[in-house]
Amino acid sequence: MGNKTVVYKQKVQDNLAESRKHLLRLENAFDALGQNYTFPMSKDTFSKILSSVEHLAYSDQIIYRFSKLQDCMGAKLFRSVLLYEGENINKPFLDILNQLEAINIINVDEWFEIRDLRNEIAHEYDDDEEKAIEIINAIFKLRDELDTILRAVESLII
Repeated sequence: MGNKTVVYKQKVQDNLAESRKHLLRLENAFDALGQNYTFPMSKDTFSKILSSVEHLAYSDQIIYRFSKLQDCMGAKLFRSVLLYEGENINKPFLDILNQLEAINIINVDEWFEIRDLRNEIAHEYDDDEEKAIEIINAIFKLRDELDTILRAVESLII
């Protein structure tokens, strides 16, 4: 293994560790809320969450960790994977995504759904309860997809 390959592999491992940390904390927040509520959540459930400082903190943690996870994967992990694979990363992000799809790391359409959800959070989460419910329920459904992507990267560098 060349020196660059070792460095790039370490970068992938570091970015994976950061991504796993965010996913674990997101899962922990869902688990904590799941002790009192069922998912997908209803408007009534969200009203109850809003009335509890502790439960609202878990809800906010879900949003925050999802955003951090998506940012880490999109801005760091994906590029480090391609560097490890010996690819040029000085190209449009769509080309990077297409390369990742070609090596079975992601599905481009699914990644755009994840990214679009992240963008919705940045613009609408605090202002609209119904949108907040929709976002948290979408994150709940996307957890497995995010884990699948991380597992695909892990299997690549083993």
